[in-house]
Amino acid sequence: MNKIKVLIADDHYMFIRGIESILSDDESIQIVGKAQNGQEAYEMAKQFSPNVILMDVNMPVMDGLQAMKMIIKEMPKVKVLMLTVNDKEEQLFEALRSGAKGYLLKNLLPNELLTFIHMVNRGESILTGPIVGKVLNYFSDHPQIEPQIMKTGRKTDILTKREKEILMQVMKGMTNREIAHALFISENTVKNHLRNIMEKLQMSNRVQAATFALKEGWLQEL
Repeated sequence: MNKIKVLIADDHYMFIRGIESILSDDESIQIVGKAQNGQEAYEMAKQFSPNVILMDVNMPVMDGLQAMKMIIKEMPKVKVLMLTVNDKEEQLFEALRSGAKGYLLKNLLPNELLTFIHMVNRGESILTGPIVGKVLNYFSDHPQIEPQIMKTGRKTDILTKREKEILMQVMKGMTNREIAHALFISENTVKNHLRNIMEKLQMSNRVQAATFALKEGWLQEL
Protein backbone atom coordinates (compact mmCIF):
# COMPACT_ATOMS: atom_id res chain seq x y z
CA MET A 1 0.00 0.00 0.00
CA ASN A 2 1.32 3.42 -0.93
CA LYS A 3 1.80 5.63 2.09
CA ILE A 4 0.28 9.09 2.35
CA LYS A 5 3.18 11.54 2.11
CA VAL A 6 2.64 14.39 4.56
CA LEU A 7 4.52 17.68 4.86
CA ILE A 8 4.19 19.61 8.14
CA ALA A 9 4.57 23.40 8.08
CA ASP A 10 4.49 25.31 11.37
CA ASP A 11 6.78 27.84 13.03
CA HIS A 12 6.43 26.26 16.48
CA TYR A 13 8.90 23.41 16.94
CA MET A 14 6.96 21.81 19.79
CA PHE A 15 3.80 21.72 17.69
CA ILE A 16 5.68 19.99 14.89
CA ARG A 17 6.97 17.41 17.39
CA GLY A 18 3.43 16.86 18.61
CA ILE A 19 2.15 16.31 15.07
CA GLU A 20 5.04 13.92 14.43
CA SER A 21 4.06 11.90 17.49
CA ILE A 22 0.43 11.67 16.35
CA LEU A 23 1.23 10.71 12.77
CA SER A 24 3.74 8.06 13.86
CA ASP A 25 0.80 6.02 15.18
CA ASP A 26 -0.49 5.54 11.64
CA GLU A 27 1.65 3.23 9.53
CA SER A 28 -0.05 4.42 6.33
CA ILE A 29 1.36 7.95 6.77
CA GLN A 30 4.91 9.04 5.99
CA ILE A 31 6.27 12.44 7.05
CA VAL A 32 8.41 13.69 4.16
CA GLY A 33 9.32 17.12 5.46
CA LYS A 34 9.03 19.67 8.28
CA ALA A 35 9.01 23.38 7.39
CA GLN A 36 9.06 26.29 9.82
CA ASN A 37 7.88 29.03 7.47
CA GLY A 38 5.88 29.37 4.28
CA GLN A 39 8.93 29.70 2.03
CA GLU A 40 10.37 26.44 3.34
CA ALA A 41 6.97 24.78 2.88
CA TYR A 42 6.85 25.87 -0.75
CA GLU A 43 10.39 24.65 -1.46
CA MET A 44 9.85 21.33 0.32
CA ALA A 45 6.57 20.79 -1.54
CA LYS A 46 8.46 21.08 -4.83
CA GLN A 47 11.19 18.77 -3.56
CA PHE A 48 9.11 16.00 -1.95
CA SER A 49 5.73 16.17 -3.80
CA PRO A 50 3.60 15.43 -0.71
CA ASN A 51 0.04 14.17 -0.95
CA VAL A 52 -1.11 16.30 1.98
CA ILE A 53 0.34 19.42 3.62
CA LEU A 54 -0.57 20.44 7.17
CA MET A 55 -0.09 24.20 6.88
CA ASP A 56 -0.13 26.71 9.73
CA VAL A 57 -1.89 29.92 8.70
CA ASN A 58 0.45 32.40 10.43
CA MET A 59 4.17 31.87 9.84
CA PRO A 60 7.22 34.14 9.33
CA VAL A 61 8.99 34.91 6.02
CA MET A 62 5.88 33.83 4.07
CA ASP A 63 2.53 33.07 5.68
CA GLY A 64 0.62 29.84 5.13
CA LEU A 65 -2.01 31.35 2.84
CA GLN A 66 0.55 32.75 0.43
CA ALA A 67 2.54 29.52 0.46
CA MET A 68 -0.63 27.50 -0.17
CA LYS A 69 -1.58 29.64 -3.17
CA MET A 70 1.86 29.17 -4.75
CA ILE A 71 1.84 25.43 -4.08
CA ILE A 72 -1.65 24.84 -5.47
CA LYS A 73 -0.91 26.93 -8.55
CA GLU A 74 2.21 24.91 -9.39
CA MET A 75 1.19 21.56 -7.89
CA PRO A 76 -2.63 21.33 -8.12
CA LYS A 77 -2.70 17.68 -6.99
CA VAL A 78 -1.27 18.58 -3.57
CA LYS A 79 -4.00 18.81 -0.92
CA VAL A 80 -3.56 21.46 1.78
CA LEU A 81 -5.12 21.35 5.25
CA MET A 82 -4.86 24.73 6.97
CA LEU A 83 -4.33 24.70 10.75
CA THR A 84 -4.89 27.68 13.01
CA VAL A 85 -5.38 28.62 16.67
CA ASN A 86 -8.26 30.96 15.79
CA ASP A 87 -11.12 31.13 13.31
CA LYS A 88 -10.77 34.60 11.79
CA GLU A 89 -13.39 34.81 9.06
CA GLU A 90 -11.26 36.64 6.48
CA GLN A 91 -8.47 34.07 6.67
CA LEU A 92 -10.97 31.22 6.64
CA PHE A 93 -12.77 32.33 3.53
CA GLU A 94 -9.59 33.30 1.69
CA ALA A 95 -8.17 29.84 2.36
CA LEU A 96 -11.26 28.06 1.04
CA ARG A 97 -11.53 30.34 -1.96
CA SER A 98 -7.85 29.74 -2.77
CA GLY A 99 -8.14 25.97 -2.79
CA ALA A 100 -7.61 24.69 0.77
CA LYS A 101 -9.16 21.25 1.29
CA GLY A 102 -9.78 21.91 4.96
CA TYR A 103 -9.55 24.56 7.65
CA LEU A 104 -9.07 23.17 11.15
CA LEU A 105 -8.55 24.55 14.63
CA LYS A 106 -5.44 23.25 16.37
CA ASN A 107 -7.41 22.01 19.37
CA LEU A 108 -8.70 18.98 17.44
CA LEU A 109 -8.14 15.50 18.83
CA PRO A 110 -5.31 13.26 17.51
CA ASN A 111 -7.72 10.69 16.05
CA GLU A 112 -9.60 13.50 14.30
CA LEU A 113 -6.41 14.74 12.65
CA LEU A 114 -5.57 11.25 11.37
CA THR A 115 -9.11 10.82 10.04
CA PHE A 116 -9.04 14.21 8.31
CA ILE A 117 -5.70 13.47 6.61
CA HIS A 118 -7.13 10.26 5.15
CA MET A 119 -10.33 12.03 4.07
CA VAL A 120 -8.46 14.84 2.33
CA ASN A 121 -6.14 12.36 0.65
CA ARG A 122 -9.25 10.66 -0.78
CA GLY A 123 -10.38 13.98 -2.24
CA GLU A 124 -12.85 15.12 0.40
CA SER A 125 -13.03 18.62 1.90
CA ILE A 126 -13.07 19.09 5.66
CA LEU A 127 -14.40 21.73 8.03
CA THR A 128 -15.06 21.11 11.72
CA GLY A 129 -18.38 22.06 13.29
CA PRO A 130 -17.47 25.54 14.62
CA ILE A 131 -15.85 26.43 11.30
CA VAL A 132 -18.99 25.45 9.35
CA GLY A 133 -20.93 27.99 11.37
CA LYS A 134 -18.34 30.65 10.56
CA VAL A 135 -18.64 29.90 6.83
CA LEU A 136 -22.41 30.23 6.94
CA ASN A 137 -22.23 33.51 8.85
CA TYR A 138 -19.62 34.84 6.45
CA PHE A 139 -21.84 34.22 3.43
CA SER A 140 -24.75 35.91 5.23
CA ASP A 141 -22.70 38.99 6.11
CA HIS A 142 -20.88 39.30 2.76
CA PRO A 143 -23.41 39.07 -0.09
CA GLN A 144 -20.85 40.52 -2.50
CA ILE A 145 -18.98 37.20 -2.48
CA GLU A 146 -21.95 35.17 -3.59
CA PRO A 147 -21.09 32.52 -6.18
CA GLN A 148 -21.53 32.98 -9.89
CA ILE A 149 -24.96 31.33 -9.88
CA MET A 150 -26.31 34.23 -7.82
CA LYS A 151 -24.63 36.88 -9.93
CA THR A 152 -26.46 35.59 -12.99
CA GLY A 153 -29.78 35.93 -11.21
CA ARG A 154 -30.51 32.19 -11.02
CA LYS A 155 -31.86 31.96 -7.48
CA THR A 156 -34.31 29.14 -8.18
CA ASP A 157 -33.86 25.91 -6.25
CA ILE A 158 -32.23 23.57 -8.79
CA LEU A 159 -31.30 20.69 -6.49
CA THR A 160 -33.02 17.31 -6.36
CA LYS A 161 -34.32 15.87 -3.08
CA ARG A 162 -31.43 13.40 -2.93
CA GLU A 163 -28.89 16.17 -3.51
CA LYS A 164 -30.42 18.14 -0.63
CA GLU A 165 -30.28 15.08 1.61
CA ILE A 166 -26.58 14.73 0.87
CA LEU A 167 -25.91 18.41 1.60
CA MET A 168 -27.69 18.08 4.93
CA GLN A 169 -25.27 15.31 5.85
CA VAL A 170 -22.35 17.49 4.71
CA MET A 171 -23.56 20.18 7.14
CA LYS A 172 -23.35 17.59 9.93
CA GLY A 173 -19.67 17.08 9.14
CA MET A 174 -20.12 13.59 7.70
CA THR A 175 -17.60 11.99 5.36
CA ASN A 176 -18.64 10.58 1.99
CA ARG A 177 -18.50 7.10 3.48
CA GLU A 178 -20.72 8.08 6.41
CA ILE A 179 -23.19 9.79 4.07
CA ALA A 180 -23.36 6.64 1.95
CA HIS A 181 -24.08 4.54 5.03
CA ALA A 182 -26.73 6.95 6.34
CA LEU A 183 -28.58 7.16 3.01
CA PHE A 184 -28.12 3.49 2.01
CA ILE A 185 -26.27 4.30 -1.21
CA SER A 186 -22.73 3.66 -2.43
CA GLU A 187 -19.83 5.99 -1.77
CA ASN A 188 -19.37 6.44 -5.52
CA THR A 189 -23.00 7.54 -5.79
CA VAL A 190 -22.36 10.15 -3.10
CA LYS A 191 -19.32 11.42 -5.00
CA ASN A 192 -21.33 11.63 -8.24
CA HIS A 193 -24.10 13.59 -6.54
CA LEU A 194 -21.60 16.01 -4.99
CA ARG A 195 -19.95 16.48 -8.37
CA ASN A 196 -23.33 17.30 -9.93
CA ILE A 197 -24.22 19.67 -7.09
CA MET A 198 -20.99 21.64 -7.41
CA GLU A 199 -21.41 21.81 -11.17
CA LYS A 200 -24.96 23.14 -10.81
CA LEU A 201 -23.95 25.74 -8.24
CA GLN A 202 -20.65 26.52 -9.99
CA MET A 203 -18.65 25.86 -6.82
CA SER A 204 -15.53 23.83 -6.11
CA ASN A 205 -16.12 23.08 -2.41
CA ARG A 206 -18.87 20.88 -1.02
CA VAL A 207 -19.07 22.79 2.28
CA GLN A 208 -19.54 26.06 0.42
CA ALA A 209 -22.31 24.42 -1.62
CA ALA A 210 -24.02 23.10 1.52
CA THR A 211 -23.88 26.40 3.41
CA PHE A 212 -25.16 28.26 0.35
CA ALA A 213 -28.12 25.89 -0.05
CA LEU A 214 -28.91 26.18 3.65
CA LYS A 215 -28.74 29.98 3.58
CA GLU A 216 -31.10 30.07 0.60
CA GLY A 217 -33.61 27.95 2.49
CA TRP A 218 -33.40 25.01 0.09
CA LEU A 219 -32.81 22.52 2.90
CA GLN A 220 -35.58 23.60 5.27
CA GLU A 221 -38.16 21.21 3.86
CA LEU A 222 -36.11 18.12 4.79
